[in-house]
Amino acid sequence: MNSQLPTEKQFGKIGVLMGGPSTEREISLKSGKAVLQSLKSLGLEALAIDITTGDHGQTRELIRSAGIDCAFVVLHGRFGEDGQIQSILESLKLPYTGSGVKASQTAMDKISAKNIFRQNGLEVPAQVIIEKRSFRKDPVKAGFGLPWVIKPPTHGSSIGMSIVDKPENLVAAIDIALGFDDRALIEEYIQGRELTVGILENQPLCVIEIVTKKRFFDFEAKYQNGFTDYIVPAQLQESLSRKAQEIALKAHSCLGCFGFSRVDMMLDRKSRLYLLEVNTIPGLTSTSLLPKAARFKGIE
Repeated sequence: MNSQLPTEKQFGKIGVLMGGPSTEREISLKSGKAVLQSLKSLGLEALAIDITTGDHGQTRELIRSAGIDCAFVVLHGRFGEDGQIQSILESLKLPYTGSGVKASQTAMDKISAKNIFRQNGLEVPAQVIIEKRSFRKDPVKAGFGLPWVIKPPTHGSSIGMSIVDKPENLVAAIDIALGFDDRALIEEYIQGRELTVGILENQPLCVIEIVTKKRFFDFEAKYQNGFTDYIVPAQLQESLSRKAQEIALKAHSCLGCFGFSRVDMMLDRKSRLYLLEVNTIPGLTSTSLLPKAARFKGIE
């Protein structure tokens, strides 16, 4: 690490974009406040910009009127991670943190991202795509054994996600997912250990294992104390840790991500690694996973 801290003159006024209109708004506000506090503790000039609408014109005017020189984007979910806010910032010619428009769009859409992962030789769970317009007309066939994971492809924080153990519960789970998206995914359930690898300055950090007391790492397990333990670093053979880091960096790179991200994957009982997704704007509070991994490397 460079021991010299950046100066206020180098960045000018930094706008911390937080909140947003997505289902992850409250989490974004927590991340944004943590980022704002950290920037101010470094002596930098920073202010909070609470994004409350998905309207491009209103948001553009809000950011323009703040008179900032650059933006630290801490908008989780839609509008923040799908390329929309990045497009607005580019139209204002403002530098911003994180991935660009195209990488953000692709990473946010689990269907598009998994197509790219497969093209780059990365292992992903088998999946079937369900379209809302034809869901009630065509019979649903998974093509792989139970249990199944049902999720909307463009939402984070496990919102709208279910695990189905019986075929008769499938339609209800798909209905939940389609309440958030025009498509739903039926995915193969990978039994095993959940791992995550943070990417910082385009380099992988240590592997973290997520051990939840719940059936899966759902919204409650992610954001309420007492449901989940984090093992930093994960207790893995060195060769397996290295492989997980290589997969994470390749996933980050093949989507065209920039600066930082967090890559989630599963390790099955035969020590095979399955890539789940890349989060272009992961949680950034002191208890979030990317900061935990950075702290292990000595970065507060």
